[in-house]
Parts: sequence; structure tokens; C-alpha cells
Amino acid sequence: MKRKLIFIGGIIQGSARDTSLYPQNYRDYLKELLEKYFEGYEIYDPVSNHPECASYSDEEAKKTFLYHIDLVKHSSLLVAFIPEASMGTAIEMWEAYKSNVPVWSITPMKHNWVVRITSSKIFEDIKELEAFLKAGGYKWIEKNL
Repeated sequence: MKRKLIFIGGIIQGSARDTSLYPQNYRDYLKELLEKYFEGYEIYDPVSNHPECASYSDEEAKKTFLYHIDLVKHSSLLVAFIPEASMGTAIEMWEAYKSNVPVWSITPMKHNWVVRITSSKIFEDIKELEAFLKAGGYKWIEKNL
């Protein structure tokens, strides 16, 4: 059963070869933006709830990742921020796609085949998403669920 939940997916470690994180400041901006337009929806940001995730033990990482995948599969929308390839986000996008959860990708990689086949909408950047929402695009979710 779908929840009135929007899951913010996106790059966390990217191609880091250690426990460093890609800058996560995009998450606060996205959360604020989505809260503005999707009244009554829970906006879930996995990094806010698991800020130390890159240093989790394998067991804790697996448990957290599987929990997030379950949330994605039962969400109303996945918003995926992928300025570069992100393995975890790709899996979230695939699971959302398989569960008929719309995926809005924010990425310059519009020609990437995984992005193309899993995304319901593709935005070049957050500003393009914001313009879409301002123009009434937030109503898209109600029409397409």
C-alpha cells in the first residue's frame, strides 16, 4: 500500500573510496521545496535519519538499506538527486520503478539508460524541478498515482 510519503534519494558516497560523503546540502533544500508543495505528505530523507550511515557495520548498513528500499517501494514518489552515478540511488530507482512508484530524477545524465527507463520525469537540476513545481507540476502526483 502506498503511503503519502516522498522519499528523497540521491548520491551519498558516489565513487568515494573511503567513508567520505558527497556534499549533502542538496537534501535540506529539496526537503524544504517538497514540503512547500506537497502538503500532507511526509518527506523522508534517509541521511537526516542516518547521518553516520557511511560508517555503519555491514549488518547495520544492510538493515538500513533494506528498510529504505521497503520505504521506497511503498512511497508515493521517489525524488532522486544524481549529479553523477550513484549505486544505491540506482537500486532505489529500480525498486520504485518495479513497484510503480513514480521517479523524478534530478540529473545532467538524461541520456543514461537507467535514468531514462526508470524515471517518470527528468530534471536537469533542482532549479528546473522548482520551476516545474511553481508552474503547478506538484499536481502531477495526484493525477498519476
